[in-house]
Amino acid sequence: MRRAAISVPSNIAEGAARASAKEFLQLLIIARGSLMELETQTLIADEQGYLKEGARAELMQKIERVFTLLSGLVSAKRRALSR
Repeated sequence: MRRAAISVPSNIAEGAARASAKEFLQLLIIARGSLMELETQTLIADEQGYLKEGARAELMQKIERVFTLLSGLVSAKRRALSR
C-alpha cells in the first residue's frame, strides 16, 4: 500500500518535469492507475482485518477525492493537447 501511495505523487512529479504535455498526460494516467491499485489494496486490507475501525471509509473518501482531482487534470491536459 505504501508503494502504491508513494507512486501517485511520484508519477505526477515526474510527469511535470518531462519535456512534453503528452508525456505528462501519460504519467498522470499512470498515477491514476497507482491510485486504483491503492483502492484495491485498501479493500483487501480491510477484508483481511488489517485496518482499524473506520479506516476504510476514510481512505476510500480520500482516494475518491484524489481520483476526481487527477481526472480533472487528465481532462484538462487532453483538451490542451487536442487544440
